[in-house]
Amino acid sequence: MNSLDQIFVTLKQWLLSYVPTDFQPVGSALLSIVAIIAVFGTAFALTTILERKGLGRIQNRPGPNRVGPCGFLQPMADAVKMLTKEDIVPYAADKVLHYLAPIVLTVPIWLAFAVLPFGRNMSAIELDASIVFFFAVGSASELAVFMAGWSSHNKYSLIGAMRGIAQMISYEVPLVLSTVPVLMLSGTLNLNEIVNAQSGFSFGVGQWNVFTPWGAAGFLLFMIAATAESNRAPFDLPEGESEIIAGFLTEYSGFKYALFFLGEYLGLFAVTGLAVTLFLGGWNAPLAFLNVVPSWLWFFAKFGALIAVFIWARGTVPRLRFDQLLNFAWKFIVPLTLVNIAVAGIWYFSSDHLAYAVRWLICAGIFLGFYELLGRFLSLKRAPRTYRYAE
Repeated sequence: MNSLDQIFVTLKQWLLSYVPTDFQPVGSALLSIVAIIAVFGTAFALTTILERKGLGRIQNRPGPNRVGPCGFLQPMADAVKMLTKEDIVPYAADKVLHYLAPIVLTVPIWLAFAVLPFGRNMSAIELDASIVFFFAVGSASELAVFMAGWSSHNKYSLIGAMRGIAQMISYEVPLVLSTVPVLMLSGTLNLNEIVNAQSGFSFGVGQWNVFTPWGAAGFLLFMIAATAESNRAPFDLPEGESEIIAGFLTEYSGFKYALFFLGEYLGLFAVTGLAVTLFLGGWNAPLAFLNVVPSWLWFFAKFGALIAVFIWARGTVPRLRFDQLLNFAWKFIVPLTLVNIAVAGIWYFSSDHLAYAVRWLICAGIFLGFYELLGRFLSLKRAPRTYRYAE
């Protein structure tokens, strides 16, 4: 079974054996790039069709069912349409920035996959500060959104870009803060070492971070922030068609529009992979006797389960107003992430003084107590809002 677990590592080494020694580093990088593009490009196609069919079932309609068996060739038809569709650029647009925006969005996201450990010995590159690299390259998405809105020379595009940037910056703060307890307790910024720290078993159950009070709270906060950061429903305000046409994508068509669509899903895949790595044990099995299953299969099983949760949320949760969206981030999610950091500190320093069950109850009680108090405070009735109109 170990050979099956390392089958992709062995395959890569076998292919590199045919490459001259001086060119093996370049060959190794190219093989990793091809593998990442192939795996997540395929995941993009599968997710789009499964999401459309899943949303169809949730909304009591069939979903795509005409192209190919059960409609599963619909992504190929969509790709052909996007590649052949006319690319319309507004006359007054900044054509250079308009062209570069979708590239600036997609390329850094591909780079983020390089540091994710997809299985045992299966990360493209290993950095001591790999999580810093992940967030650094991911921050380019805000720049791409601004470039798209500004270069389109359209007021709806610009308004949509400003809304999108406000949302992404607001939720990037709790997204990063929710990972701090994991970094504190693991004592490292290396994603591979974070996974290794969750590789043990207690009573046959994996010692994943999500099974601790600070880990469970951090996981929920991370998933909420990741949903907003990826512009997924119910936080898909930048694409509120009923309000501002299609947001910053208003003046995009053809293949450039498809690149934005691809970038949104790739961003979702990247933060989902990070959630699996930080909180769900990465490629580690949930139970000791299941260690015989290849590590990469565990990673993608958890990855697929979280993607299904995102699809389910999109089909069931209504969209928020923009003021609710920002208030929820700054007044509720950010304070909870800060409290969770304190809870993680209490968990760590009480390890030598309290039993595990007592520590669990105390830390969970502190977080839930603050959650209740903050919710009650924010729900207090305020003075009625007054509106003034120009005369």
